[in-house]
Amino acid sequence: QVQLVESGGGLVQAGGSLRLSCAASGRTFSGYSMGWFRQAPGKEREFIAYISSNGAITTYANPVKGRFTISRDNAKNTGYLQMNSLKPEDTAVYYCAVSPRVVATINWQYDYWGQGTQVTVSS
Repeated sequence: QVQLVESGGGLVQAGGSLRLSCAASGRTFSGYSMGWFRQAPGKEREFIAYISSNGAITTYANPVKGRFTISRDNAKNTGYLQMNSLKPEDTAVYYCAVSPRVVATINWQYDYWGQGTQVTVSS
């Protein structure tokens, strides 16, 4: 079992920045790849970023590429999502998740999820 807790969400103006954190406890965080997803009202949960267990490989969805950066600090059992140049369409609940798979970019590939943190971007 891995427990995940997101933090860092909030209200920000368009063009602003936020950094989300994902604190892990339980099994060894460094043994899992990590992803960030988001779900806007009335929409399905979508993949936005992935990072390998050792942090060497990252992948981003097109809507956030060049604006968001995923990272992790295995010594602190924490993952991060730095979000810059935020747009109103980035408004959603953001979730972190971990997967035992080497590469994981689809919801069902992730075994453990956080409860989510709300990000609201005003225009």
